[in-house]
Amino acid sequence: MKIFNKLFYALILFLALVTSSFGEQKPNVIFFLVDDMGWRDAACFGSEFYETPNIDSLAADGVKFNQAYAACQVCSPTRASILTGQYPARLKLTDWLAGRRDFDFQKLKKVEINQNLPFDVTTLPELLKEQGYSTAIYGKWHIGEGESSPLGHGFDKHVPEGWNKGWPKAGYHAPFKFADIPDKPGDYLTDKLTDQALKYIEENKDKPFFLYLSHFAVHDPIQGRRDLVGKYKKKLQKMGKPSGPDFILEGNPDDKKPLTREQLTKLITKPAFSGFKVLPQRTVKIKQHQDNAEFAGMVESMDESLGRVMKKLKDLGLDDNTIVIFFSDNGGMSGANFGNPKRKVAKAKLDMAFATSNLPLRGAKGWMYEGGIRVPMIVKWPGKGKAGITCETPVISTDFYPSILEMLGLNQKPEVHPDGVSFAAAVKGETFARKPIFWHFPHYSNHGMQSPGGAIRDGDYKLLEYFENGTVQLFNLKEDIGEQNDLSKKYPEIVKKLKAKLHNWRNEVGAKMPEFK
Repeated sequence: MKIFNKLFYALILFLALVTSSFGEQKPNVIFFLVDDMGWRDAACFGSEFYETPNIDSLAADGVKFNQAYAACQVCSPTRASILTGQYPARLKLTDWLAGRRDFDFQKLKKVEINQNLPFDVTTLPELLKEQGYSTAIYGKWHIGEGESSPLGHGFDKHVPEGWNKGWPKAGYHAPFKFADIPDKPGDYLTDKLTDQALKYIEENKDKPFFLYLSHFAVHDPIQGRRDLVGKYKKKLQKMGKPSGPDFILEGNPDDKKPLTREQLTKLITKPAFSGFKVLPQRTVKIKQHQDNAEFAGMVESMDESLGRVMKKLKDLGLDDNTIVIFFSDNGGMSGANFGNPKRKVAKAKLDMAFATSNLPLRGAKGWMYEGGIRVPMIVKWPGKGKAGITCETPVISTDFYPSILEMLGLNQKPEVHPDGVSFAAAVKGETFARKPIFWHFPHYSNHGMQSPGGAIRDGDYKLLEYFENGTVQLFNLKEDIGEQNDLSKKYPEIVKKLKAKLHNWRNEVGAKMPEFK
């Protein structure tokens, strides 16, 4: 009998261990991607106007990366870098799709780019599918049409299926004109897209999933949810007028005689510089205050979306087994879109053209200054990651691929994601070192009149190099986050060293360079 009891208990223990082994579910991953959200567009990153309690809560539960970068100052290249772990220059996808056409003012010819994500690259969802993950994207794709849809690059599901462009088909207010997103009068796209994503979580709660919730918001058209717009209009009425100008001028730093800040400050008072368009001497205006109620309504509804996702995870008991990443694809649109240089913005419609302010950062979406490339980023890694800490080490969007692999306990594949460096150690609160990071934008931007160029960030120093006249700027970001004090003439040896690194990197990745007309 004793032998029987021992065998019986051994069998029970064995079955318990087997059951436990098979019951352990791989961690889920939710990548919550916002479009055009500036570095300071959340309260936990410094906004005093937008209310973002759910983003703030995620930061309290995870790691806030204070020096996180998009791989490009416009959307498509950054999105490609997230899913491949490769720099846009290596992918030959360095501008938004389909790209900006040439205009007479340009001295350099347009660089031709790939019009889709290359099929010979193994994307993150493709690799995760091999590991048994269900994969889905809800929202914006914008890195290919036709066969180069999300379904052609590793995703099992895409909503809205067949719409692969970078903006809503019919705006944020119903009707949306998407067959797979039902709507009724009064519905708001961010809310309804979230409804669909929550259904996906519910349907896949018993197996590992990778959810890429890629909101169209807060990209233009700048259309806030009506109840929230009303809230922020009332808030504005109670606020005093902010100090400082509403807009400042920015010029092209690569002009043969670039305008100084003192000159720009004087020029903006002249009648010739009074409008909102491409102004004389290739200057444009940049918004200086966060006071757009329409945009604030977009931000808060997006924040509500994140809150609903986090609540669903908790309700289903998945919150302790789901890695959540919050990120934006480029900086905030504090400069209007002048893809057509003849565009004029009426003073009564400024809130439809200028979304936010990136201060204390310089520039905007479409610029290589920090305002165009530094973005908000938060990572929550339940069980292994720290909570409520800030990482000050620079990271960039190519780093997500290897980081996610490491957090999931999967082997690194440097031949697949050659430009990414895992920041998993930083999420655990450990020391993390990042080698130089790079940008390459051989195009004229829709959001300013600056020359095509490239940049390198190495330690505290950032070097920008422009391609019309070979102008360089050097900034110490630790001491000068606003990039106002050009040190290139003061430290020629640092300029020489960083230029060499930048040029060597361009050669390594096969970066395409623009040619003169």
